[in-house]
Amino acid sequence: MLNKIILMGRLTRDPELRHTGNGTAVASFTLAVDRDFKSQSGERETDFIDIVAWRSTAEFVSKYFSRGRMAVVEGRLQVRDWTDKDGTRRRSTEVVADNVYFGDSKRPVSDSDTPAPAGEFAEVPEDEKGELPF
Repeated sequence: MLNKIILMGRLTRDPELRHTGNGTAVASFTLAVDRDFKSQSGERETDFIDIVAWRSTAEFVSKYFSRGRMAVVEGRLQVRDWTDKDGTRRRSTEVVADNVYFGDSKRPVSDSDTPAPAGEFAEVPEDEKGELPF
């Protein structure tokens, strides 16, 4: 059997990093994913998909991603049944992320941070070399 999902979309909010009772990192965020087709009204529809990342993936997402950033998420679909505080049975569907990749280049913070044109290399400033995610 196979349960594999690959999504590409933009974060609708900054990831929320928490830790379980034993210290395991868990991050949650929502990805806005455009559908490949337009509706009858001619508009492109968007799905909002809840994502959960654990351990080092959670730490990575929390550190390097923020609202509006494009992400590629590779993972599996998970359906959970739970009971809310009123005793009502609920069901949640989410993607458990195995890997999260950058779906865009880092956006410039200011005019002095303008990236090199496509196809050219730019030297990484000495003070940023220790912060690279790879």
